[in-house]
Amino acid sequence: MSVVSISMPEGLLERIDQFAEEHGYTGRSEALREASRNLLGEFEDKKLEDRELMGVVTVVFDYETTSVEEKMMHLRHEHEEIVASNVHSHVGGHHCMELFVLEGSLEDISTFVGKIRATKDTLTVDYSVLPVDDFGPLADMH
Repeated sequence: MSVVSISMPEGLLERIDQFAEEHGYTGRSEALREASRNLLGEFEDKKLEDRELMGVVTVVFDYETTSVEEKMMHLRHEHEEIVASNVHSHVGGHHCMELFVLEGSLEDISTFVGKIRATKDTLTVDYSVLPVDDFGPLADMH
């Protein structure tokens, strides 16, 4: 097995170590391997390929110490073909939340989420994806 060196904030490392201990992992490496497999598998759901999808992405950042807001604006314009809606809200004393509603393919949505995740200084990035071409029993109500 290869050994990889990564940089991360001390607080995040402490949270990973605590999580690993509380959940019975043999150590941080095991927890990070599982997290990596989960990350890589997130958008490999074959049931979502070739379907019309809606994605909701939420990003939280500290507006006083970062340029994340400007980066979010650039991403919104760069991907305007899939960004159906965007909301900016202030949260707490000096945090902001960007909410994006996306409409597009699995590939387009995963590219957008990947670029947001790669944006330095985001505090959290959360998202969900669901097909809009079939709402199951709701689809029969028209």
